[in-house]
Amino acid sequence: MILKLRIAENDLENTFQKFRGEFSDSRNEADIKLLEKAWQFTKLAHTGQKRLSGEPYVSHPLNVAIILTSWKLDTPSIIAGLLHDTVEDGGATEKDIADKFGEQVAKLVDGVTKVSNVRLRGSREVEFVENLRKMFLAMAKDLRVVLIKLADRLHNMQTLSALPPDKQVKIARETLEVFAPLAERLGMGGVKSQLDDLAFPYVFPKEYKLTKEQAASHYKKAEEHIEKMKRSLLTDLAKEGVKSKIVGRKKHLYSLWKKLERPDIRWNFERVHDIVALRIIVEKIPQCYTALGVVHSLYKPVPTLGISDFIAQPKPNGYCSIHTKVFAPKGRIVEVQIRTYKMHEQAEYGVAAHWAYSQAKSSGVKNSILENVGTRVGQDTLLWVKQLAQWQKEISDSKEFLRAVKFDALSSRNFVFSPKGDVFDLPQNATPVDYAYAVHTSLGGYIKAAKVDGKVVPLNYKLKSGQVVEILKSKNPHPPRRDWLEFVVTNISRREIEKYLRKL
Repeated sequence: MILKLRIAENDLENTFQKFRGEFSDSRNEADIKLLEKAWQFTKLAHTGQKRLSGEPYVSHPLNVAIILTSWKLDTPSIIAGLLHDTVEDGGATEKDIADKFGEQVAKLVDGVTKVSNVRLRGSREVEFVENLRKMFLAMAKDLRVVLIKLADRLHNMQTLSALPPDKQVKIARETLEVFAPLAERLGMGGVKSQLDDLAFPYVFPKEYKLTKEQAASHYKKAEEHIEKMKRSLLTDLAKEGVKSKIVGRKKHLYSLWKKLERPDIRWNFERVHDIVALRIIVEKIPQCYTALGVVHSLYKPVPTLGISDFIAQPKPNGYCSIHTKVFAPKGRIVEVQIRTYKMHEQAEYGVAAHWAYSQAKSSGVKNSILENVGTRVGQDTLLWVKQLAQWQKEISDSKEFLRAVKFDALSSRNFVFSPKGDVFDLPQNATPVDYAYAVHTSLGGYIKAAKVDGKVVPLNYKLKSGQVVEILKSKNPHPPRRDWLEFVVTNISRREIEKYLRKL
């Protein structure tokens, strides 16, 4: 779906009619009439209002609704997206919304209004923490509120150039620090990448320019190799009776820059194997493994880099795919990703993809966040959201809550395995001690030593994704030590260690 970012006044109706057509594809007549009613209400509420870009203000909520539709959200969310600024900026009341569009839509609009009043940028630390609390509280009540807010932020980032430079930097930095990581935790990889790349040139202008200039030739070369591989793979997959779609996926600039900055890469583009990755999309799960066999029959897998099977063992945020790195023509190493169409939708839109319209229509919407998301989301997938809600009650100290959010909840994630193959979602820089407390709080009191991939490591060792971690237990209790607080990063490990030390 192509979003028009600058909509002239006389083009608004045309844009709405195109959007209405796409919306109508999976909705009933009552929903379509509700959308038309919401559109008239929104236009009336924002009569005469302009954005800083000079375009009619109503173009913004229209684009938010378009984005939410592309994420396949339910009708109440899309209607709320269209109405989300009518209370704060349009003079409507919550009662007006409830009377015309129902209690469910009114509650969503009220939630978005409260979250919109949260100003994270430019606030003092105490205010910042309290504002984060409000956001996560809204999120725990109904996840759709935050999804609407993410769509709102995405469109605002797409039109950020209209704002004064100082506001551009503040909003972009807030996007990188809070909203992009939030999208990632919700499994919305496509949305996360868009937010990152939109914020990148404002927050790190020099680095953005350098990365863009240096990457151009490497992108081009990689795309040429990918195109040749694509033709060979399509031919051999067809011989195996596998209907597939193969696309080249360019690594997003911000993600590329972060990778180039790593000590093991040091701006050596030859070490970046996924600058352009091949993505094979098939219809059913067994075909993923057939496709893997076809890939490896044409291109030998790289032994040292291995295969990551996130279908057999999905990431905790719900991500499913097979990743393999192979020797491509002319000695290049290329990453190939294999997934089904459903997995692809999940990877792009995460939690948002689980709002099956028919299911939401038939079952209604419940208060529980985990009941709100469709049946394909496991109870563990959004466990961290429940955990955040619990932290609201437990953590009164602002600095402690900020540490818990920044270094645990919204940190970049690593996925490590137990010796039995169970997967654990840990923040970046997590250690074997953090892993032990993630397995069970009591295990932290019996740590004698730790092994990673079969080798003994110090307890402050920083774990990496894909590693197998084993805790060697002592027969008798082995109390946690005060110096562990210097390197643990998860909230649960810090709190359990401090709890023991207080008892002493």
